[in-house]
Amino acid sequence: MKFFRDFERKYARYAIHNLMYYIVILYAIGLALTVMSWNMNFSFVDLYYNYLALDAPMLLRGQIWRIATFLIYPPSFGMWQFSTLFFGVIALFVYYSLGRTLESVWGSFRFNVFFFMGVVFQVLACLLGYLLFHQRMILTTGYINLSIFLVFCISFPDTMFYVFFVLPVKAKWLAIADLCVYGYSFIFGNAASRCEIAVSLANVIIFFLMTRGTARFSPKQAKRRQEFRREVKIMPQGGTRHRCAVCGRTERDNPDLEFRYCSKCAGSYEYCLDHLYTHQHVTAEGAENEKDENHLHNGSEQ
Repeated sequence: MKFFRDFERKYARYAIHNLMYYIVILYAIGLALTVMSWNMNFSFVDLYYNYLALDAPMLLRGQIWRIATFLIYPPSFGMWQFSTLFFGVIALFVYYSLGRTLESVWGSFRFNVFFFMGVVFQVLACLLGYLLFHQRMILTTGYINLSIFLVFCISFPDTMFYVFFVLPVKAKWLAIADLCVYGYSFIFGNAASRCEIAVSLANVIIFFLMTRGTARFSPKQAKRRQEFRREVKIMPQGGTRHRCAVCGRTERDNPDLEFRYCSKCAGSYEYCLDHLYTHQHVTAEGAENEKDENHLHNGSEQ
């Protein structure tokens, strides 16, 4: 949508780069507190639900820090201490990898928007559930994490995951299984689960509706960008890594400039955000003519 592209142009420089790194640090703190509580006289679960979790009555009493501290809840698996620690550490690595991959494809700003939209939706669901339906719902990060996994599977449907480290399964089938779990939990779950599922799916749907141009940042484009960077191994001293094919600006002109490759242009053409959506696409014939002109120019110089 045009309004989102304008919004991105204006505020992209304020995006938090490598956001998932900081989120995983919060998860790691929560996991560390969980491990510490095993040998001490306190329960991390009680500490979390009493002082840190999203709880509408407490938010309305002024405990606004819960909007941030609820993110400390780590992905937890298993009923025993060893399985919780083992799968918890693996989950931290998996979610960091998923988040970093999405950020590299979408850009930092779009990943920031997606994640913080999920946070805002969780807060709204918590407050509306209490004010409208008089139900006290204490929400965690569970469905935020599931939404990250779901959008990764949508963006990279052919990526292979190894379930239990042995069974290879493509991401698209895991996404279908994920949606089945959503549906089952929504039908047979309690009000809190239904509310979390609704806001989680709403976050995914609204984000993709707002960023319908995300196809420009497709996995194929990311692969082409990586191949191009591997080919350009040596850069002269004082040279630049990015250059807009329209205005010629580079990262040396403005360190805050962001550059993207256009998936509709034939060849590896890079553009700044000011010209990414307004340039004239290069056809295969045009790219070949430009290549011939460059050869002639180089020959005349020799």
